[in-house]
This record gives sequence, structure tokens and C-alpha cells, in this order.
Amino acid sequence: MPSSVDARPVGATSPGTYAELRDRLAGGSIKLPRRLQQVAAYALAHPDDVALGTVAKIAEDAGVQPSALIRFAQTLGFSGFTDLQAVFRERLLSQVTNYDERLMSLRATGGETSKAGMLLDGLCKSATQSIGQLHARIDIDSVERATRILAEAETIYLVAQRRSFPITSYLSYALGKLGIRNILIGSAVGTDPETISFATPRDAALAISFTPYAPATIAHTRELGDAGVPLVVITDSPFSPLASDSRIWFEVVETDFQGFRSLSASMALAMTLALGVADRRQG
Repeated sequence: MPSSVDARPVGATSPGTYAELRDRLAGGSIKLPRRLQQVAAYALAHPDDVALGTVAKIAEDAGVQPSALIRFAQTLGFSGFTDLQAVFRERLLSQVTNYDERLMSLRATGGETSKAGMLLDGLCKSATQSIGQLHARIDIDSVERATRILAEAETIYLVAQRRSFPITSYLSYALGKLGIRNILIGSAVGTDPETISFATPRDAALAISFTPYAPATIAHTRELGDAGVPLVVITDSPFSPLASDSRIWFEVVETDFQGFRSLSASMALAMTLALGVADRRQG
């Protein structure tokens, strides 16, 4: 008879890498109770903290008991939390931590070939792969529903910060050219909360954020949701803090090249929504 402490599913094998772990959690093949979902969401949003923290500190930050971390590890096929933490530490060791190191890596892999050619080739391949994955996995019915929500809005609020901000800034330009009223959240004078306070359920919002999720984007999205504003979200994980607040959300994972990620797939989806809104408005 199996021990009552062993929470591992029968025949489960533990993920060997962080990428495998993330794919297993995001794929929906493992059904987690609420507390363990909380642990999973925290772990994917704060992988560095999980790699370096103590059980007590990680549990405190995740808002769970330390025993939940052990149950989470065993559910994934690990014998204990230490083995799970080793996967996060391996990710941290192999991760390029700053842009100078990334550029050094790029130069080192260039050999005698043209550096510009190598860069262009690598970035084009990663962009092509990102768009290919989006095209293969996207649910067109969800795109149609999101387009309808945005098209019916009096004003579309565009919410993003940091790496995601170029998407909403270009989207604001495109929507403006298409004659669609929108408000870009991201004021340099810090008046975003006041701007958001004008939103009503007759409006809609498109929020975009990727790991590590921008705190301002999370806060603004929740404010809009609390005001009854319909939310459409583009993010990179079912455990994203934005996903639970949205009416419709899309998972977009950009392939990286030497630690750099383009926004090709995210931009393609955003522009699909913008053109779809314009088409519905004209119809």
C-alpha cells in the first residue's frame, strides 16, 4: 500500500527541465487543488525566488503553508521540494542574466560568418517559430468573441508596461488611424489611476503582460475588472495573474534567440484584434 505522504500520481515522472515543468503545468494535464494552483502560479511568476529562497520564505510569499510546497513537488513526480527546487536553480544557472552577457554570447557564436547575417537569421527564425506556434494553437472562436467585445465598446483602454508597452502603443496608433476611440494607459505623469476611473462597463480593455508580470499592469487590470469593464488579455501562462480576471485571455509564448524575445506573435494577434474590430464596426 502506498504511503499516505506520497502524493505523486501513479507512474508520474518528474520534469527534467524548467521548460518541461512549465509546459506540464500550462498544458492542463495535471489537475491541482486551489492551494497547489496558488503555488504553481507563484512559482511560474517568480522562478528566481523559488530557486534561491527557503521553504519558509517561499511559502510565506506564495501565501501557503510550507507543506503545500512539498505536496506540489510530489504531485509533479518529485520526491520532495529540494528536487523541484533544483530544476529552478538549473534554470537560473543557465539563464543569461544581462544584455552585455547576451551580446558576448552572440559574438562568440558568430564564428567567421557575418555577425549581421547571424543575428538576422536567428531573430527571423525565432519570430517565425513564435508566429507558427500562435497560428497552430490559437482558438479562432475566442478571437471572434474578443473582437466582438472590443468592437462593442465605446472606448478601448489599452493597458501594458515594460516589454509589452510597444504593443499597446502601436495598437493605439493603429486604432486611431482606423477611427476607433481608445486610451493608452502609460502616462509619464502618473495619472493612469485617474484615467482608469472614467472607464465603465460600456467600455472594454485590452491588457498585455508577460513574465515577470508588471505590477502596474496587474493593478490597472484589476481596477478595470472591479469597475465591470470587459477584459481581453494577452499573456503567457494560464497561471498569469491577468488570466483569472479576464473575460477572454490568450496564451502567447515568444521563442527567444540568445535570451532575446521579439514581439512578433503578440503583435500579430494584437493587430488581428484591431483589424477585426474595424471590420465589425464597418459592418
